[in-house]
Amino acid sequence: MQQTGAEGVAFWSAVGAIWLGGWAFVSFVAEVRPRAGSLWARLHPLVAPLVFGVTLLWVWETAVKALEVPKVILPAPSEIGMRFAASLDVLWIDLVQTFVRGTLSGFAIGCGAAVIFALVVDRYAFLRRGLLPVGNFLAALPIIGTAPIFVMWFGFDWPSKAAVVVAMVFFPMLVNTVQGLAATEAMQRDLMRTYSAGWWQTLVTLRLPAAMPFIFNGLKICATLALIGAIVAEFFGSPTRGMGFRISTEVGRLQLDMVWAEITVAALLGSAFYGFWALLEKRVTFWHPSQRSR
Repeated sequence: MQQTGAEGVAFWSAVGAIWLGGWAFVSFVAEVRPRAGSLWARLHPLVAPLVFGVTLLWVWETAVKALEVPKVILPAPSEIGMRFAASLDVLWIDLVQTFVRGTLSGFAIGCGAAVIFALVVDRYAFLRRGLLPVGNFLAALPIIGTAPIFVMWFGFDWPSKAAVVVAMVFFPMLVNTVQGLAATEAMQRDLMRTYSAGWWQTLVTLRLPAAMPFIFNGLKICATLALIGAIVAEFFGSPTRGMGFRISTEVGRLQLDMVWAEITVAALLGSAFYGFWALLEKRVTFWHPSQRSR
């Protein structure tokens, strides 16, 4: 029910006070430096985003209910949660179609091809000067224009979605890998030459390990790009399942709670995929200063 007059002023003042209180608490927690090795040190990185997220959802719920916002414009988080719980089977089918069949396959093909091509580009300097500008041009092509073309070429099933993902992740992964391979210092390369090490030996023992932070940076960037590319590709043609297909269909039916449920799944899935590579990076590049300082 909408609040008017003095009651409305008091109501929104209370909402603003709670929001500012949550903001102040998050700021306080972010400034705390827990003792290393303690339980609080493990939980500390989670407290601030958790409190901020809960506060944001509460303000969203309160504002939608108080202003009587129609469901077809912006459903409340409680309505999205109920639709989410009632549609777990459909959401799971869409997740498998979009992530397992489209995103993962395109991610593996695109990133793997980019790393291999980066090694070739690093080995032959003329390719770096000639093909990287062309790759930059291709990466600038709008996905909204190329996705329908890939759907026409590869059909409506997962291969067309994988092709879109490959097009999105290839160049970012290529650039990060090439930059990583060039990250070693001249003194380090001179030392390898004094040992009579060839290109392959230098690559395996020095340059590839030094490039790992750059490679993982590319993998983390591509983890989110891959899911976005697969979802966008499904807007232009898909079997009767998939996140992009469901979002476009439910928008036409004005079922915004289902759309937000799919968006929630995509956000959680993208965060988990990104977190997987971040965790693996911490394990592999534990020697790097950026990891030792954490």
